[in-house]
Amino acid sequence: MAKRTAVSQEATAKYEADVALATRFDDLFSQAQEAEQALRDAQANRAPDEELHRLGMDLDGALTDVMRAAFAAQRAEIGPRGYDDRIYRRKAMATSKVRARTMEAERLLTLRESHRLTGIVRLPRPLGPSPSGSPYGQDAPSGPGSTTSPDGQTVPPRPGSTASSGDKGVLPRAASIT
Repeated sequence: MAKRTAVSQEATAKYEADVALATRFDDLFSQAQEAEQALRDAQANRAPDEELHRLGMDLDGALTDVMRAAFAAQRAEIGPRGYDDRIYRRKAMATSKVRARTMEAERLLTLRESHRLTGIVRLPRPLGPSPSGSPYGQDAPSGPGSTTSPDGQTVPPRPGSTASSGDKGVLPRAASIT
């Protein structure tokens, strides 16, 4: 019968770091709950967009921290041998304790991603001149139909093009019926 390979120093160090992070899960979870409550209170009080953005980013950071702690708890539940032995890790992932940790971590990951997509108030970009001097940045339109070449020079419209200042869109105009 073959002798089991010893757990590496690197795996032991990663395991200890994950155990330390996993012990902070409850504290990080309560911080995420407080951040969410602060955001919901600000929304209920119709706070300005800048404050909602800041509180949304705070909640995002709190959700990220608690999600990382949940995945660390999952890895800690597997044990130090799971860092080196993929078969051992795969078998451990099928146990009920590890599955429960995995479901919690994935739920937090989904919650964070959903919050990133819909929960953070987007602030409008500041208006004003860019470092190039143009309020539109490098791609500043300089006239009807003109474009900017890769070297930054304005190129007039090509002969025969239909671009004019009177055009309202890219679709052709319907012929008038008289």
